[in-house]
Amino acid sequence: MAKVVAIANQKGGVGKTTTAINLSTSLAVLEYKVLLVDADPQANATSGVGYDTKSINASIYECLIDELDPLKVIMSTSIKNLQLLPSHIDLVGAEIEMLNSPNREKKIKFIIDKVKDNYDFVFIDCSPSLGLITVNALTASDSVIIPVQCEYFALEGLGKLLNTIKIIQSRLNPSLEIEGFLLTMHDSRLNLSNQVVHEVRKHFAGMVFNTIIPRNVRLSEAPSFGKPVILHDANCTGALAYLNLAREFLHKNKLVRT
Repeated sequence: MAKVVAIANQKGGVGKTTTAINLSTSLAVLEYKVLLVDADPQANATSGVGYDTKSINASIYECLIDELDPLKVIMSTSIKNLQLLPSHIDLVGAEIEMLNSPNREKKIKFIIDKVKDNYDFVFIDCSPSLGLITVNALTASDSVIIPVQCEYFALEGLGKLLNTIKIIQSRLNPSLEIEGFLLTMHDSRLNLSNQVVHEVRKHFAGMVFNTIIPRNVRLSEAPSFGKPVILHDANCTGALAYLNLAREFLHKNKLVRT
């Protein structure tokens, strides 16, 4: 049975989708079976693994609203062992449509429960909000990775996210854990970047991944080619950082098959 991990932060532009795509891909390359769930209406994870979002006939939206079987929606990717449950702009209206649904906070959990036995890991790319879809993702997950960019205001808003996680733990998903805080967009030449690393590690101690994701041109441009960075340039610092993160994630979960 898969471990389900949400990648969440209501702050935009912190590297959520980049992490979802490239951590999923790195684990797939290490021969684990992975499902990437795109739960963001912007559908950047869907386009980032090579799909034109306009050509998607069915997505997580139809699974949520029409109860379409996710097995009919899941798509293969160019990476062996990595599959995708795509998103679509229609998802933007799903929260309103779900308002009166019974168990509205558990819709994504019901979807993932149908397919997770087929995978080792399921990663959910959340939207930059603390709305109902993100609550769904956290309710469906065993743990959450929180990307934090090494820039000014990095810690701003983390209190709200942590409070939301506490509420979900107390009311909807008592077993939800914080997998770790992931430092992203680090530039070692900048004092500010290094200061943020120090502050986050001071605040959250052992909850911060040792791996730090650097600012990297290849990593930034890979989505425009519809490729994970490992397919775009396997030797760049961004690709190597995500492979290191995958190994650290496996080690943390006491899985050493690499």
